[in-house]
Amino acid sequence: MSGSTRSTRRAFLGTAVGLAALGVGTAAGPASGATAADAVGAVGTGADRCRRRRIPPSGIGMHLYTMRTPLATDFRGTLERLAEIGYATVGVSGRHGHSAADIRRMLDETRLRAVLEHVPYTTVAGSGLPQAIEDVRTLGGKWVVVPSLPDTMHSPAGYREAARQFNAAGRIARRSGLRVLFHNHDADHVVVDGENLYGILLKETDPELVGFELDLYWAAKGGDDPGRLFVERPGRFPALHVKDMAANGGFEDVGSGVLDFPAMFDTARSGGVRQWLVEHDAPADPFASALNSYRYLSRLRY
Repeated sequence: MSGSTRSTRRAFLGTAVGLAALGVGTAAGPASGATAADAVGAVGTGADRCRRRRIPPSGIGMHLYTMRTPLATDFRGTLERLAEIGYATVGVSGRHGHSAADIRRMLDETRLRAVLEHVPYTTVAGSGLPQAIEDVRTLGGKWVVVPSLPDTMHSPAGYREAARQFNAAGRIARRSGLRVLFHNHDADHVVVDGENLYGILLKETDPELVGFELDLYWAAKGGDDPGRLFVERPGRFPALHVKDMAANGGFEDVGSGVLDFPAMFDTARSGGVRQWLVEHDAPADPFASALNSYRYLSRLRY
């Protein structure tokens, strides 16, 4: 674990320990019936500030990778249950045999809205980009999102090539009113040969053409600070993956782990955030996880 990773983890865990000292639950759940949002609002001099803003209901979505198991057997029924919970939007990740037009029809029927689709790097950097753009438009989305880079590109030279390809794809997507985004994992935040790989993408992509879907869990695990990124790179992060971290480093329902979401979201406006997409990579019960995470985000003051 790098020094920066340790520092970030200490900051997050320090928040968790501080709340525990006040009798407020963290990964084990809020104590005495208090919500995590109530806890943050009650701490120190930042109480008024933390209670000032809420995430708009239209901005709370579900990244459908979380729901891949029920989607595989009942796509429409899964969407309907998400809408009943209160979700307004979705990020598409896997179609489970359905066309973009099929999914759009089911979204319209359940009054959900797709904001993006995950599309492989090889498609975005290759001849499949025009069809990917058309599919995102059919879905009703705004963003074509590359979920990861091939392992062979894990070097400064590889990330510079990715930045070049993203800019080229972004120019094409802009003709259709869309934007290309990149979704991060922890390995994107490491330093290789003296250069931070994620920093290369931030510096060498055109802000008018390329943005980022920041996965908060993976950024934290990689030793980065989302709140700092929002301030240093304003307007670059229209969408988030809101995913929580358990005390042991695993995945948790949003609001049940150790990540300090109010602190991160305090500068989200600077970062240009418009969509808060819930994700859990391995939920034991996808619908229970979806409900827990929605309740936390819909009540959160920051």
